[in-house]
Amino acid sequence: MKTIIQGGTVVNEGRSFRSDIVIEEDRITAVCETAETPRGVYDQTVDASGCFVFPGVIDAHVHFREPGLTRKADIESESRAAAFGGVTSYMEMPNTSPQTTTPEAWQEKMAIAGRKSHVNYSFFYGATNSNADTFASLDRTLFPGIKLFMGASTGNMLVDKRDRLEYIYKVCADLDLQLMTHCEDTDIITSNMLRAKSLQADPDISLHPLIRSEEACYRSTALAVELARKYGTRLHVAHLTTARELSFFGLDGRITAEVVLAHLLFSDEDYQALGTRIKCNPAVKTKADRDALRRALTDGRITTVGTDHAPHELKDKEGGCLAASGMPMVQFSLVAMLELADQGILSRERVVELMCHNPARLFRIDDRGFLRKGYKADLTIVRPASPWTVTTDTIESKCKWSPLEGRIFNNRVQTTICNGHVVYDRGLFDASYRGEPLTFHTS
Repeated sequence: MKTIIQGGTVVNEGRSFRSDIVIEEDRITAVCETAETPRGVYDQTVDASGCFVFPGVIDAHVHFREPGLTRKADIESESRAAAFGGVTSYMEMPNTSPQTTTPEAWQEKMAIAGRKSHVNYSFFYGATNSNADTFASLDRTLFPGIKLFMGASTGNMLVDKRDRLEYIYKVCADLDLQLMTHCEDTDIITSNMLRAKSLQADPDISLHPLIRSEEACYRSTALAVELARKYGTRLHVAHLTTARELSFFGLDGRITAEVVLAHLLFSDEDYQALGTRIKCNPAVKTKADRDALRRALTDGRITTVGTDHAPHELKDKEGGCLAASGMPMVQFSLVAMLELADQGILSRERVVELMCHNPARLFRIDDRGFLRKGYKADLTIVRPASPWTVTTDTIESKCKWSPLEGRIFNNRVQTTICNGHVVYDRGLFDASYRGEPLTFHTS
């Protein structure tokens, strides 16, 4: 199969330029910066006139809920939502049921994805208080890294004892494994929650950012950075939420940070209108924090943008601070970031850096994340100035709700191409297509 993508403006490696792209089978064979269409016989022509052509988005932080929690979501439904949103690869988190904390559980997830995932996939291996000795047995070419919950988790996946943390950081450094951490101090959160519950059994949602406070985030992130420096661990701190935490980043290329969509779009001023629909951990905090995170997108302190896509049934979101935390966002990440670009907060080229290039670099993904000759043909075509509204009918996630309902986006994902295959095009979806496992190089 030979395909040409014609007439688009390619956004890639810090530049935007008119180009046609040639794909043969699953790989890019030419990026043609000329006004003349490359000659040849093509099995398929994709018209990108008037559109931007991006590398496929790599979302390094999703919860697809399978196995064990499939009433909320599953790999089929959420990878379909990813394809509708221009996301061609994802990295899924280990807090499913069973947790992905044994080689057998990780292998089962890979098998499920091979049967069900519509885009490319990979799965973090979860750290516990007792499984660090299994890290060396894992195939480092097939998983992105270790996920460590330093707070805000349940069961054996919460690791907050100093000796256990030190051992995990040391093992990851010795094996040169990427460590991704959820940083919130459990003792601070527990104390704050007890005080709040003494006044109200289910505290009002407006108290959520005070219970899961700035101090809880800062203290845990400070410890994570301290241990990474001590052992030389490659550390990526997930879903940063506060201006104060930003001081740790942009100084050392081995210590990096992610920000997720919720903390770029919302602030504590939005709890009144959206309530628990924007309840997530760590909490959405102040407008000043949100604005600081936005500024950090362009100054080198933030390395990647993900979603922390975390669907729940809407009934689980009822109540106040005891409601379930998380929201479905993978379908809307690219268009939402392009809205920020349209507002002048960052450039389209920087959006691509944060959502495509940097995830590929940071996690050492083979042959993806860039529009380059010889790379896998993962591409997203976006039509600007094409307004549409998020409604229940447009939501592909199994839970069928979004905190973005009613929001108008001016950029529209027109086509998603995964491994050279058109999986989504102008509302038409190829449900028969299956993605590939991501592979990773070790140096």
